[in-house]
Amino acid sequence: MILLRRELGDVLREQRQAQGRTLREVSAAAAVSLGYLSEVERGEKEASSELLASICGALRLPLSEVLGQVSERVAETEALTAPVALPLPKSSMVSASAA
Repeated sequence: MILLRRELGDVLREQRQAQGRTLREVSAAAAVSLGYLSEVERGEKEASSELLASICGALRLPLSEVLGQVSERVAETEALTAPVALPLPKSSMVSASAA
């Protein structure tokens, strides 16, 4: 099962680490407690839209870019886990009656 909060947390963590910044730095810039930001990054807490905007601002990233990355990750996971329909030969068709 795809959990949006986990994908979002992974993207936020990857972006923060790519900038070489610590949780402490970003939490201070976003005015969010260090513990709460850590829980968001681990996918344990759902970030409100206001909190997410604050974290993105602290990371100097547009919210649309972060959400775009999350969308791509969800699409990739869906593609990997989508059921594959197998064609059935016509002779194996089953019919049912209401009788």
